Amino acid sequence: MIAWRGSFMPRDGRAAPRAARPGAILRSLAFYLVFYVGTLGYVLASLLAIALRPALLEAIVRGWAGFHRVCMRGILGIRIVIEGSLPTAPALIALKHESQFEAIDLPVMLRSPAIFAKAELLRLPLWGRVAAAYGLLAVERDQGARALRKMIADARRLVATGRGLAIFPEGTRVAHGEHAALQAGFAGIYKLIGLPVVPVAVDSGPLYHRWWKRPGTITLRFGATIPPGLPRAEIEARVRAAINALNPDPER
Repeated sequence: MIAWRGSFMPRDGRAAPRAARPGAILRSLAFYLVFYVGTLGYVLASLLAIALRPALLEAIVRGWAGFHRVCMRGILGIRIVIEGSLPTAPALIALKHESQFEAIDLPVMLRSPAIFAKAELLRLPLWGRVAAAYGLLAVERDQGARALRKMIADARRLVATGRGLAIFPEGTRVAHGEHAALQAGFAGIYKLIGLPVVPVAVDSGPLYHRWWKRPGTITLRFGATIPPGLPRAEIEARVRAAINALNPDPER
């Protein structure tokens, strides 16, 4: 596990982060330049694929996520370690969300996942069209039962093609060391989809969730598969515990 080392300890028991070093600032600036300029190229290539050869889209998106890993390793000095086994059959992958890293990494971390995401992301110029074509499932939080039925129908259609589903059950990014409650919609999706759940713990926050990123190791820990059909309280408790396996216990 990655821990902070600081010059003093705040009242909540967590060490204060140190100021960024010049090397980290320079590496981060180089990363932003290379990765986001490269991302524009991948977006344009994806739009061409959608128009001319849709079968190429998945490979392009995976290539983009792989390019991100190359930039992380080569420029930022961040390694990725995977613990546990990836699911071989379609499952609902429930991930801890500490930074933008895991959202970008999903296409290469998993096998062509369809991803539950905020509907606002699908409205972004250019990128939103690519995301919708790839398989982002729009979560319309305030649009009622009709939007929920469409989202579940779209998810089932993608699962029928052999794809798994990925979701951030906390609903938003949560700081490393914090154990947030799961969003109420997670249990509903779990019940309606009827797939087993594979929880994934992530500790990307201390290195990646900041302007000036730091070198080190990010761990992805795939937990034991949780069967479908459990009561809401049980599935939420088991998933919450598993996705926080790489986080310090807030009760200690």
